[in-house]
Amino acid sequence: MKKTIYIKAIALLLAGGTLTGCSDFLEPENKSLGEGNDADGFFSNNPGALLTSSYINLKKFNNQADITDQGTDLYMNTRGADPGAFNQYASLNAENTTVRNYYVNCYGTINTANGVLHYTEGNAGQEKMRQEARFLRAYAYYCLTQQFGGVPYITEYIQSANRNYPRTDLGALYQGLANDLEDVYNNCQLDAADYTSGKPSKEAVAALLAKIYLAWGWDLDTQLTDAATGTYTKTSTEHFALAAQWAERAINGISLTQSFATKWAPTNENNNEFIWGIPYDVTVIEDALEKECNAQAGTYGGYYGTNQKGCNSLNQQSEKSMYLFEEGDTRYEGTFMTTFYQGNTDDDAYYAPYNTPAADLDQHNVSLKFFPYWVSEEEAESWLAAHQAQLVKGSFPNTVKAAILTAPNVTFYTIGANGAVTRKTSQTLAQFNSQTDNGVCVRKFDDPVNKANCFRDIVLLNRSEIYLVAAEANLMADNATGFWKYLNAVRQRAGVATLNSINDYNPAYTVPSTFGNITLLDLLLDERGRECYAEKTRFADLRRTKQLVRYNLAFNNSVSSIASMTGADGGIKWLRPIPSTELNKNDGINAVDQNPGYRSSDTENTEGSQE
Repeated sequence: MKKTIYIKAIALLLAGGTLTGCSDFLEPENKSLGEGNDADGFFSNNPGALLTSSYINLKKFNNQADITDQGTDLYMNTRGADPGAFNQYASLNAENTTVRNYYVNCYGTINTANGVLHYTEGNAGQEKMRQEARFLRAYAYYCLTQQFGGVPYITEYIQSANRNYPRTDLGALYQGLANDLEDVYNNCQLDAADYTSGKPSKEAVAALLAKIYLAWGWDLDTQLTDAATGTYTKTSTEHFALAAQWAERAINGISLTQSFATKWAPTNENNNEFIWGIPYDVTVIEDALEKECNAQAGTYGGYYGTNQKGCNSLNQQSEKSMYLFEEGDTRYEGTFMTTFYQGNTDDDAYYAPYNTPAADLDQHNVSLKFFPYWVSEEEAESWLAAHQAQLVKGSFPNTVKAAILTAPNVTFYTIGANGAVTRKTSQTLAQFNSQTDNGVCVRKFDDPVNKANCFRDIVLLNRSEIYLVAAEANLMADNATGFWKYLNAVRQRAGVATLNSINDYNPAYTVPSTFGNITLLDLLLDERGRECYAEKTRFADLRRTKQLVRYNLAFNNSVSSIASMTGADGGIKWLRPIPSTELNKNDGINAVDQNPGYRSSDTENTEGSQE
């Protein structure tokens, strides 16, 4: 996705104040372009300025790992107590700034997209631009529904002081999005496929429709029967079948032929697995790199210091995700950086694997080495002995030099000034995680050119994920053949055995007795965990499939009971709260319309519902 769509009009937008304000989504567009300018005339002649603004707003809500991944089974904070809101649920409330910003910035994309449609109405020569705007609007609404449920469905450009926008019934919202996107697809003027510009394509429209129909099926065609066990009844397969059909259109007959590591290589961003995403370009704002870059390269993993990768250890591997991958799965090394090199510069240290021939890495200094759970102590010690000349001696005192990542205890080794390898007594995972350098970090988004200032594109629609959407949709549509076909296509690319029944699947992680038997849905969610690790889908995956409570009870150490996921009103926190600022400023929403789990204790509530 090389990076052409943000340059035109960006200076004008930023200087002229035309971007949607962040005070709340009901604020009308700022019409002031400077004294003497006519805003309506400007946008009528330059609707592309609003389209650019809509794209820019995508950047503000599509790299939020706290709202998209925390409070699930795969990620944990490894440095002291959990930060609170998203891992522990109890402290999450309608005042949360992250939730509010996510909500408002989604509507920023929506309102500027609506502005494009307003100023191009009736202009057949601008139909392609209009279809782009309709796609962006639909994508932002999809994101809102997955976090908040039903929200106000606004299709007009907000220019007035009207503040009466009630929440839209979720079925009506999904129907509106599906109708809109199907019309775009059937009358498409977008490119058939586009892996370079960051603009949506016909493939992207099909992929988004597949995800919308899948969510529609789960939200309205299944009914939860027990939150703790994740059990549900299914009343229809209609929308699941439609999701499968649209996923197949999006897949478009393209096989997963490149390796997982090649797919995510920094030099291979414009490949045909990345259907659509947000482009970043270091040349856009050359004097403000940190403002224009994104933080995805440092979001998942332990924290490392000089000449190492800087990471946020709030999103380190949980115990379950440590055991999620099986031996031989190429996605493990393709996802995590397990060997840390030391050098005089960043290029020669953490980023050495990207800059040094593979043969030369065998002679390169190694400062940290992490082995997966399937490596025995004998095998680890054999590797350390064989590579003793490479091991950095006497540096990073009192911290881990090598470790076998297992639970409940971790075995770790230090290397003395004389090069001797010393095995330390195994310590608990919690003790190990309290150290400064505490495990692998995600490498999928590494930017060896810009390093801390990451300019890797943010991938939002990913072909291999759509394979898994197809598998899930077929599973729920009672099409076993389609389920295994798409699931095994993903597994085959990863180099692991194909499966033909649930009896073939033996996960290595510990399954508590309260979790119940592993089902085909669990297998699908595990496969999503491996294939889409760190791609900011996990909360939506568990909420959508009604497994959020069951998985948190089993695998999130910050959740001890259903009560810890329940609010004062008795409702389970299946969704994020509608921000209090929006409740206060939108006359169409009041306290009764707040999501369960966040209402006051005396407010009427539907126990455990997913709105």
